[in-house]
Amino acid sequence: MTTGRLLMIIGVILIVAGLVFNYAPWLINWFGKLPGDIHIKDEKRIIFFPITSMIIVSLILTLIINLIFRK
Repeated sequence: MTTGRLLMIIGVILIVAGLVFNYAPWLINWFGKLPGDIHIKDEKRIIFFPITSMIIVSLILTLIINLIFRK
């Protein structure tokens, strides 16, 4: 795959992500609210570990990258 084609694909993905964040935020409301995501609240601080959400994001990105670079 050429560098130009890779940059165009990354650009399209960023544009789609930006449109989703601006015009359809309800599509990403699941992030951070899944079982396995850790929320620790104290009087002075909040600690958040989105473990399950990051596993799902990693799986989705792995599938997308494998589909793009398949020969």
